[in-house]
Amino acid sequence: MFRERPIPQDVTAVREEYAPNALVLDCERDFETLPIPARDDLALLTDELRPFSAPDEWLPDDAPELLRRFAGNDLVVSMPGDGSVAWTHQTDPHVVFVKARVQGSPEEFIDFLLAEALVEVGLDMPEHFLEFFEEEYAEFADAVPLDAASTYQLAVALCDAYVGLHTREVFSDWDDSHPRLFEAWQDAGQRIEPRLEGITREVAMGRTDFSDAAEFACSAVKHGIEPPAPFAVFDTQAFREHGASFAVKWAEKTFDSE
Repeated sequence: MFRERPIPQDVTAVREEYAPNALVLDCERDFETLPIPARDDLALLTDELRPFSAPDEWLPDDAPELLRRFAGNDLVVSMPGDGSVAWTHQTDPHVVFVKARVQGSPEEFIDFLLAEALVEVGLDMPEHFLEFFEEEYAEFADAVPLDAASTYQLAVALCDAYVGLHTREVFSDWDDSHPRLFEAWQDAGQRIEPRLEGITREVAMGRTDFSDAAEFACSAVKHGIEPPAPFAVFDTQAFREHGASFAVKWAEKTFDSE
């Protein structure tokens, strides 16, 4: 299922600075959540498995089954929305996974995703939004009048914005030290910008789902692009400092005003 992926010099330099012990693995098959047999293979490559677990009280009654599994005692690696490159700190050493779906993507973009994952590992960012919200997720879900899947998507987006507030400071300094990765970071941001134009109006007219809009807007944060209302508040020092509590209050005010 896995083989160690050779990485270029600039990504190697990022790994040495932020996550020197991390494994970078190519995956033979694509996945959203790592299959059980693959987890057995992962155990052979790592020294220790430390599954994340959370109390039942952290989850709303209508939480998706996969989220309940992540909160349980089983090792659940990668979740829907994690994209082509995922990582976990539920292992020692930590592991970055390159999923099979990356085939055909530009090498510069793949390498940026690898570097991004290594920075997130090194900065000890939350692996999943449940680690970000913790016991406040049930309160957040209660404040959001969307179905369970849309609430999940919104939570993923807000967690991404929080992580982006930390990682973009690293990326923005790469123009001299890692210019190829810096250009890939900028290029990815430029591709997001057209999608943000008029998105608030599209949500108001019912042409774009609120959670889809949040996903685009919060992706902009890690690229230093100002997101539109009502997501601009997530590009602030207040969100960086207060995290999940800030997100809960935002949800209460945003949806109460509708």
